[in-house]
Amino acid sequence: MADNREKDEDDLSIPRAALNKMIKELIPSVRVANDARELILNCCTEFIHLISSEANEICNKQHKKTISPEHVLGALESLGFGGYKEDAMAVLEEAKQVAAKKRTKRSRLENLGIPEAELLRQQQELFEKARLEQAQLEQQQFLQMQQALQQQQQQLLQQQQQTSQEDDYS
Repeated sequence: MADNREKDEDDLSIPRAALNKMIKELIPSVRVANDARELILNCCTEFIHLISSEANEICNKQHKKTISPEHVLGALESLGFGGYKEDAMAVLEEAKQVAAKKRTKRSRLENLGIPEAELLRQQQELFEKARLEQAQLEQQQFLQMQQALQQQQQQLLQQQQQTSQEDDYS
């Protein structure tokens, strides 16, 4: 049973790679011992549990079923971490902007940087060019058919003339 409890606690922890990356980004010139990293990891996990539990209580008091950012901000305030509220709101706003960009996922069309009216004009030019090429191809095919028909008629006429000449000599 103790093994399950340890496993559950590991599942509820921040990934070590993410923590190491944060430490390296925040204080790149400082070396941090492994046991200090473990302590930081435990503190972060405990802080998250504390804030989320308080936010859940605030949420329940308001008869809500989903913890919202306002509940988390309220938890920071009620636990004496009101000084982090502005930072938390800035991170929230940044996260909203990132999420909005992901939702809209700019299309290749938008990434071209060419106005839609110009793209439409270019498309119409391409369609017109294709129509002209198709008309020229059809005209060439028609002329080739006409020439083939004339050749057949000439051959038929020559055969008739030969046949009539042969009939005259017989």
